[in-house]
Amino acid sequence: MANSTVLTDIPPPREGEKGNGKRQEKGREKGSDFSELSRRISEAGLLGRRPLYYTVRFGAVALALAGGVAAFVVLGDSWSQLFVAAALALVFGQLALAAHDLAHRQVFSRRRPSEIGGLLVANALLGMSYGWWMNKHTRHHANPNHEKKDPDVAPDLLVWSRRQAKQAKGPARFIGKHQAALFFPLLTLEGLNLSFSSFRALRRPSMKRPVLEGTLLVAHFVVYFGGLFLVLSPGRALAFIAVHQGLFGIYLGSVFAPNHKGMPMIEEGTELDFLRRQVLTSRNVDGGVLIDAFMGGLNYQIEHHLFPSMPTPALGRAQLITERYCAELGIPYYRTGLLASHREALRHLRQVGEPLRQAG
Repeated sequence: MANSTVLTDIPPPREGEKGNGKRQEKGREKGSDFSELSRRISEAGLLGRRPLYYTVRFGAVALALAGGVAAFVVLGDSWSQLFVAAALALVFGQLALAAHDLAHRQVFSRRRPSEIGGLLVANALLGMSYGWWMNKHTRHHANPNHEKKDPDVAPDLLVWSRRQAKQAKGPARFIGKHQAALFFPLLTLEGLNLSFSSFRALRRPSMKRPVLEGTLLVAHFVVYFGGLFLVLSPGRALAFIAVHQGLFGIYLGSVFAPNHKGMPMIEEGTELDFLRRQVLTSRNVDGGVLIDAFMGGLNYQIEHHLFPSMPTPALGRAQLITERYCAELGIPYYRTGLLASHREALRHLRQVGEPLRQAG
């Protein structure tokens, strides 16, 4: 399962169930397989908001950010600032996870406070467009690991299937040959790539508030670069940026790559109902409280994809219910450790890049 390139062995729906997830059983219409799971999750009370949890979690991140800024001001023009840069990379990673939860309405049930919080955290604090990321991430959730519909597996510098490798052109042909070895080095640029893509997206028709988002992005980088070059010498400022942005990118990749990379890809024309589409293309990461904190709950990727608005602290209980239910239906449910998930992702990258290596 975890190392398949294309999804071919599809567990069939129960008797009478079609592609839309409906089935007839003994003459009585029943809901889809997902509807039954949703009923069990709802009865367990796992979909309600958790204001105390998010108040404590976001408060801790805010204190960490304030502490990092204070340490930066106190240390002044010193090479010790590189330790501050490393610490702030972790803080920025947690801010990204906070923006993710706000975007999915895990924090607030209403759209407006979710958007305000998302704009402040993503645009103002991280330098990433909330609107652009929301559009991209929504399409990913609708069709995870779909070769043509999931923007997270679109062939750019990396290829995610042998089909993409055979069609690769330009830099992707060279990078695709060695993409497993280059994956983590490339992640050091991911933070900057998100910011660059955010500015580039401001001209797109899909952007609802380009002026507001652009203003917040510019304000972020005026403060970010202005503060660095005001306090630090040019050489130390550049070193700070390299450490901060590099580790931030690696952190993001370490959180998001284990979720789907190396899991089956879906070809155009493959029909799966919602439950199977989400479960078969996602991987959970085991590891307890530390992994929960490090990955912000995204280690329960299967449950997150099935119930995107479910608050983070409810995902652990949802995992038990979902895994048991999938066993009832005979749907493969995959979970492994963090290091194993990265090995599988890198093995997948190497396997799908083989046609490029063979081509020379």
